[in-house]
Amino acid sequence: MLTTYIIGHQKPDTDSVVSAMALEYLYQQATCFGYSNPRAVLADPINGETAYLLDRFKVESPPVLSSLIKPQDQVVLVDHNEVSQRSTFFDQEQIVEIVDHHKANLNLSKPIFLTFKTWGSSSSIIYFLMKRSDVTPTKKLASLMLAAILSDTVGLKSPTTCEQDKKFAKELAKIAQIDDLNAFSLDIFKAKSDISKLSPTQIVKNDYKLFEFTQPTFIGQIETVEQERLLKEKKQELLAAMSEIKKTEKVDYLFLAVTDILKVNTKLVILSEDEQQIAQKAFGGSTEDNILDIGAKLSRKKEIAPAIESAMKK
Repeated sequence: MLTTYIIGHQKPDTDSVVSAMALEYLYQQATCFGYSNPRAVLADPINGETAYLLDRFKVESPPVLSSLIKPQDQVVLVDHNEVSQRSTFFDQEQIVEIVDHHKANLNLSKPIFLTFKTWGSSSSIIYFLMKRSDVTPTKKLASLMLAAILSDTVGLKSPTTCEQDKKFAKELAKIAQIDDLNAFSLDIFKAKSDISKLSPTQIVKNDYKLFEFTQPTFIGQIETVEQERLLKEKKQELLAAMSEIKKTEKVDYLFLAVTDILKVNTKLVILSEDEQQIAQKAFGGSTEDNILDIGAKLSRKKEIAPAIESAMKK
């Protein structure tokens, strides 16, 4: 039997995991999409925030795709599209659809279905598709979709947030019977910030993306409520881990953004003179003790990565 695998990006965040689960549910309920045996899978194991949410709402995690899929099976990508962020267990020719809210970077040999929207979360896009198909998520799924929107938009505060995200968050909160969005967001932030059990390497790679700029670039991001403490206690260990990761990932530049969710501030951990030149060109200011304060920036996608890419072109 042909299977349609639905998969998010490597090192999945909550939106990537939940989007795959939500799209699986939509395809099951609305057969007009025409996908046989839709199955949500992961490119890598879930992070601590997602584990907390799945446990809170008593939902089982999708399995990690760990071997090549059959040649006759097909793939739907969600929350990503770039080759560098995809699982390696399928061929590009097996991709039949992409649902994403990031910049497109595609070179495909055949037409496929594409749904791209400039919204703050892929879960917002999938809820929109549900509404168009008269499909209502279950209470548990609505809770997770709400959490994914709040996580990706930093409690609806990120500059990536749009009116659709806010509208859909309210609608999903009603289905989920969650009355206090601020309190729920704070719970998510606390789970996201808990890196106490992670090694320095795991912290750097907890949430990262590889970008195909003019030179290969790794941008990691830690969202926390204890920015100063993290940088004071872990900076040297993080720099050592970053140096090793730069070699193993074979990138020319590596940046780590440490974002204080509550204070709305990001500081970049600067590894070397190469990163310092690009970062200061991108954001201004001066680096002190391997730290560059880039101010009230929250979004890697909209505020950090584009500025770094632009600086590389100058």
